[in-house]
Amino acid sequence: MRALPSAPVEKVIVTYKSKAAEAGSNTAAKSDTAEKAAKTGEKLSFERRLSGGGALVDLGDSATKQDVTEVMAAFRADPSVASVEPDIRAYAMAVTPNDTDYTKQWDLFEPTGGMNVPAAWDKTTGSGVTVAVIDTGYAAHSDLATNVVSGYDFISTSADARDGNGRDADAKDEGDWNATDNECGTGSKASNSSWHGTHVAGTIGAVTNNTKGIAGIAYNAKIQPVRVLGKCGGSSADIADAITWASGGSVPGVPANATPSKVINLSLGGASATCPSVYQTAINGAVARGTTVVVAAGNSNANASGFTPANCANVINVASTSREGNRSYYSNFGAIVDVAAPGGETRRSTDTPGTVTTPENGIYSTLNSGATTQSAENFKPYQGTSMAAPHIAGLAALLKSAKSTLTPAEIESAIKANARPLPGTCTGGCGTGIADSAKTVDAVTTTPPAGTVFTNATDVTIVDNATVSSSIAVSRTGNAPAALKVGVDIKHTWRGDLVIDLVAPDGTVRNLKASSSSDSADNVLTTYTVDASSEVANGTWKLQVRDVASGDTGYINSWSLTF
Repeated sequence: MRALPSAPVEKVIVTYKSKAAEAGSNTAAKSDTAEKAAKTGEKLSFERRLSGGGALVDLGDSATKQDVTEVMAAFRADPSVASVEPDIRAYAMAVTPNDTDYTKQWDLFEPTGGMNVPAAWDKTTGSGVTVAVIDTGYAAHSDLATNVVSGYDFISTSADARDGNGRDADAKDEGDWNATDNECGTGSKASNSSWHGTHVAGTIGAVTNNTKGIAGIAYNAKIQPVRVLGKCGGSSADIADAITWASGGSVPGVPANATPSKVINLSLGGASATCPSVYQTAINGAVARGTTVVVAAGNSNANASGFTPANCANVINVASTSREGNRSYYSNFGAIVDVAAPGGETRRSTDTPGTVTTPENGIYSTLNSGATTQSAENFKPYQGTSMAAPHIAGLAALLKSAKSTLTPAEIESAIKANARPLPGTCTGGCGTGIADSAKTVDAVTTTPPAGTVFTNATDVTIVDNATVSSSIAVSRTGNAPAALKVGVDIKHTWRGDLVIDLVAPDGTVRNLKASSSSDSADNVLTTYTVDASSEVANGTWKLQVRDVASGDTGYINSWSLTF
């Protein structure tokens, strides 16, 4: 951190003993100030009485340190004075980082499309948290190096890994270029290496206040590069093993992770109508171990439900927004999107694909200049939900650092609950809005007042002709209110099949919604008001959902109680 400026003292605060006349009389305090002025030869003036009872005495803007010392000594020598102290300066601790390219990071600080990151740095910078970037690996970069911990290369096929041996303990990015069109399947295009994982890593945890490059969102967190993408992408089997290992789970034939990650960033995906079980099993295991999993929604300007792992449960699914606060023209959307974050637009939707016409509107981060293999380090703007996801992974690291007891569900809930509406437009659904870093950090570090919201954002699958429930543990004295608010977000393709009940800690059941054979609409997204004043608030409350028919599917996405 940079040193605070040294400001001259121009005023002192004098506190008189309670029985002294000056303690309660401004006239007496003015007279005493004049007496001290005559004694020291300084131009002193009584300015005002402070709320705590002290007298603020002005020395003028030309007072030297010696003048201040003499004046304070004169007051201290007076038996009527209890204390005297300088009126010192305070400064906002969320100082602008001195990184040379910080001004290009509109995504962190601009009020329209940014994520309000600097104001969160007063409380947390990510210390003690490791974030796994499961991606293309790591291209050596001096603006990242001191924040990088050992990772692993999970690419099991030697030709795809380009390192001659498949899986190993070296997460170096060997390049993901394609030499010719159709090399990676019909329709694939020749391309240079992206150094994608290094760009993602910089957004999360670039070294900050080092008079170089950019600032990372969680700049005191550690980055763990985990390589799964090489030539022609990566396999779901390798990615699932990487998720397990990064979160501290056991993978056959791979040494244990010495520094398990509490946040995983997955800026990757492929087309799939469902979440493969290999992904879901790995994600569920990671979350059970206390690791928050953040996933990019995808860049096809389509419903995110058709892409995976965006369509898996127990993840934070992130859409992308532009500098103007609109949904980025390429970003996927839909009911399964949880929240949005800046992903930028390096060109307008009407510009020629592959061109860069608005680089200032992209996400600027760490990169490498090599066309195929690594060369000199550099910085460049990219666009994509791949750039949006690490903003949320960085925020998750800030939250986990600020309050280590937070669970993945609580982190997701806090991020979603404290997002702000998009200042622009989002057709198709961008979750709860653009994440707000400072507001979210404040929410998890501040004792909530009356009107406390308790939330469970862990997905619960609704099974045909069966009853499921989701629980919220409430810690609160007294009885529940007469107007208890029950917020419900259920994804289901025929909501008329559902019976929804609220179950109090003592087992009392209150019906919120009955079934209806004529209600064929999707989803239940509403807030019910319940008179629960006869119930003790403290204890475990349950949202109970019964599916009375067959053929339609869904899940409890989240629900909340507002006391």
